[in-house]
Amino acid sequence: MAAHDPDGVDDDAPKPGLIERLKDAMLKPAVAAELGPEEKDEGPTTIPEIEAAIDRADDKERLIGLLLAPVAAAVTFIVTASLINNDAKTRLADGTIQYAHNPHSYLEVGGISMILALLMLTMAWWRKRLFLGITMALFGLSFFNLHFWGFGIPYIIAGSWYLVRAYRLQEKLKLAQRQGGGGGGTGRRSQVPNKRYTPPTTRPAKPKPDEEQRAG
Repeated sequence: MAAHDPDGVDDDAPKPGLIERLKDAMLKPAVAAELGPEEKDEGPTTIPEIEAAIDRADDKERLIGLLLAPVAAAVTFIVTASLINNDAKTRLADGTIQYAHNPHSYLEVGGISMILALLMLTMAWWRKRLFLGITMALFGLSFFNLHFWGFGIPYIIAGSWYLVRAYRLQEKLKLAQRQGGGGGGTGRRSQVPNKRYTPPTTRPAKPKPDEEQRAG
């Protein structure tokens, strides 16, 4: 009977399900969470890395935007239909129905919200962090003003999160430029005098032969 190899792969072990694989792909590994503060990844440090992070959103930010954009389009349909159906109606003597508010105004709001949802999807696809945050914040504010706080507040929070991340990267870039490139960047390093440097001493010039004869 063959001995069991502890380092070998057990073919009979149950394979992780779809949910577990999605968690492993989207969430950080447990080993990274157990690292100390000095061992954790602090993100981009040099000026080229920070500039690249400013220009393009990372995979996590892009995934959140791609997920929230279709939800925003669905929310737009639901809210627009709810506003039109729940608007106060009065039946006139000739049988026509008169709305308390013009239904076209609701359709205009729905059209603007749909444009914002499409812009949200486009900015997420092209990894534009700043514009994605602005679009999400505007979408959330539009529904917040319509008193649909349950739909507006999450998008305001998500948009603020993008804007804060963009602001922090800009501040990090300014700090790296002030510090002289952040250790390997393209910025100009501050010139610090070398302590081991010894200035040359001036020696007196030797007199010429004619001057020695005159002095003698």
